[in-house]
Amino acid sequence: MSEDDRFGLDKGIRLMGPVKLDSGAELVPVDFAYESYGALNEARDNAILICHALTGDQYVASQHPATGKPGWWLNMVGPGKPLDTDRFCVICINVLGSCMGSSGPASINPATNNPYGMAFPVITIADMVRAQAILLDHLEIERLACVIGGSMGGMQALSWASLFPDRVKSAIVIASTARHSAQNIAFHEVGRQAIMADPNWQGGDYYGSDNSPAKGLAVARMAAHITYMSEEGLTGKFGRNLQDREAKSFGFDADFQVESYLRHQGSTFVDRFDANSYLYITRAMDYFDLAEAHNGVLAKAFSGSKTRFCLISFDSDWLYPTAESRRIVHALNAAGAAASFVELSSPFGHDAFLLETPEMNRVIAGFLSAGDIG
Repeated sequence: MSEDDRFGLDKGIRLMGPVKLDSGAELVPVDFAYESYGALNEARDNAILICHALTGDQYVASQHPATGKPGWWLNMVGPGKPLDTDRFCVICINVLGSCMGSSGPASINPATNNPYGMAFPVITIADMVRAQAILLDHLEIERLACVIGGSMGGMQALSWASLFPDRVKSAIVIASTARHSAQNIAFHEVGRQAIMADPNWQGGDYYGSDNSPAKGLAVARMAAHITYMSEEGLTGKFGRNLQDREAKSFGFDADFQVESYLRHQGSTFVDRFDANSYLYITRAMDYFDLAEAHNGVLAKAFSGSKTRFCLISFDSDWLYPTAESRRIVHALNAAGAAASFVELSSPFGHDAFLLETPEMNRVIAGFLSAGDIG
């Protein structure tokens, strides 16, 4: 396969793998959907891997085929931007378990020629990273100049640095954590139960039917979306303002603007995401605990690491608060790894990393320049 065939927009390939999963199962073959921006240099050492969040995808800086919207990190990726495509080859892979082309519950199970549904094996963040490594092997990228991600993407970036330290020159971890807390797990469980309580979920075998668990998935999205915003952000944007009316209805319609906003978030989400994928990916996040394999000592996950780290948190993020980033920094310091850290001020809560944040852009651009990467 030529270089032109392997790199660019809307790329997909099936590789035999296998991916050896933490559950003990193996996944074979493995489908990968990915996009790349910019070109590899002759030494093939200027690649940056972007790891996307729970409901993200590979469409980082290009139009989304389902929604028609521009890329979700368009402010970050492109010529002259922090992830400068004139310097770097920027790659984003749809994670294992998702629904935009990589292997997941909606994929065809070769053993049955039907969609996997709930027969798809339960996966972990580490499984996602091992799968990504298989694709990078195919792309002949032995070492990444940087791996970067926010939220679940940050979990993958940390896992990359822990599992494949010799393949990661630097890592940027934004608004993330080294393990899911009881509160994080609780919010995800509410969403999963909303999906599975929907009669149209059909035990996960809704593919090919006229009905899908759209209502359950919408409620799951609504509940999760609340955690992505701050109280200050919600109050500033909506307050107690009524939606298209001058008085309360004394009923259960969307009287308030914030209610209407959440319903909109839920209803539009079901057009681009698969309910079973939501179950699998939230479970992977809940299982995430980087210290667990190291006798509960997080520093041991980075023992001897030569990777340079940059951690960024936001003061209004209560989903993965600054204390979580500090815990990672302390572990990196204990391991002797090079780490820088900054807490940025934003009223937008956890979602701040997805928004236009000039301070974050400057930090990332400066970190990449200081490392003489690319």
